[in-house]
Amino acid sequence: MSGKLSVPVPPWPKGDERGMANTLGPGTWMRCAEFLSAPGAKCYELSHEISNTMPSSPFSTPLTLQPRPTRGMRNAVHASNMETMTGDQGAQGTHMDALGHFGVVDRPWDGTGDFPVSDVRYYGGFRQDEVKPAPDAMLSRLGIHNVPPIVTTAVLLDACALLGNGRALPAGTVITAADIEAMLMRQDLADRGILPGDVVYIHTGWGKNWTDPEQQPFYYTEGPGLGYDAAQWIAERAVVLVALDNPFTDAVNSGQLKGAAGPASGYPKGFPFAVHHHCLVEAGIHQIQNAKLDEIARDQVWVSATIILPLRVRGGCGSLVRPIAIGVPAA
Repeated sequence: MSGKLSVPVPPWPKGDERGMANTLGPGTWMRCAEFLSAPGAKCYELSHEISNTMPSSPFSTPLTLQPRPTRGMRNAVHASNMETMTGDQGAQGTHMDALGHFGVVDRPWDGTGDFPVSDVRYYGGFRQDEVKPAPDAMLSRLGIHNVPPIVTTAVLLDACALLGNGRALPAGTVITAADIEAMLMRQDLADRGILPGDVVYIHTGWGKNWTDPEQQPFYYTEGPGLGYDAAQWIAERAVVLVALDNPFTDAVNSGQLKGAAGPASGYPKGFPFAVHHHCLVEAGIHQIQNAKLDEIARDQVWVSATIILPLRVRGGCGSLVRPIAIGVPAA
């Protein structure tokens, strides 16, 4: 329990599909009040604009915006404009993962033969046939529509300042549990700590590589990220969501995606995306990739109220998202 009103903490009942989102409610809402009403508070946009020329994930179909001609309406004075959007809306730009985005099998697949899809299990012990019963089916369980509005307090940890002296962290840099504790100390947050139901934003500086238009694709090739022990550390504190200004949440070494390098330091064998696995499959912690954290880090808004509203796509594996944070810039 924490705050002026109680905040639920795990374990959650059997069959749960909300994970750490169960912490949200009056207890987390009340914590937001002081930031929403503070003199000098500022609202920060924590998402990138969506465009046809933004960096694009190699793991999913690019988002494409196709404008339609201005059209009129019969027997009316009105004109209207619209556009068509195609592609993976839940895996491009600033986006949030559903718990059903990631699953696990018992042993590493070597890429030969058929992938043992029927053996996949997910958060809460759900089986493949319960979560995605057919290849062309939306998620029957653990879809993004299960996520309630996220209204809670957020802690921003500035790994770029601690580990990079203000420069973007190099690809493959692992932010450890010890680093998190050091950032809390450095930012005078050791007494407050991380509370159940908090969102944790981690600024790595990798967002400096987000350029639109992206002339030479680079942003999605590698990056710094969270360490496996750090993922376990935040899970122990019942964090509802973790968001980084990087494309993977996990750390990815240079050349790793092409098979020219191994996974990041400290990740278990067979788990190159161990943070995805631990957060989504084991702990029920949601993730946001490609958060825009440069301005809030510049202003040293270490604690804020945050509001995150994913689209209610029934059975969706993720959603485009527009997180905001409201807090007071440092003097």
